[in-house]
Amino acid sequence: MAETVRPLGARVLVRVLEEESVTSSGLVIPDTAKEKPQRGVVVAVGDDDEAIKVSPGDEVLYPRYTGTEVRLQGNDHLIVEANDLLAVFDKTAAA
Repeated sequence: MAETVRPLGARVLVRVLEEESVTSSGLVIPDTAKEKPQRGVVVAVGDDDEAIKVSPGDEVLYPRYTGTEVRLQGNDHLIVEANDLLAVFDKTAAA
């Protein structure tokens, strides 16, 4: 049975995106040297429509030490206040 989580109020559930463990030159970065991720994908949003400016599927940037960590279906997630989100990555912008 799969669990689903629906954040309450102005909170957002974000699936944490893991940082690369190998550099472009092929060096392996050990877990002890990795920084805490700051990027994730919105999985679910709370019911405060006025305060939440993101929707499921958006890739977002959040402060390094924020939110409540939750492990769901084998993946790391954060429950973050919507106003703590720093930015949304725009996939349509040309590089």
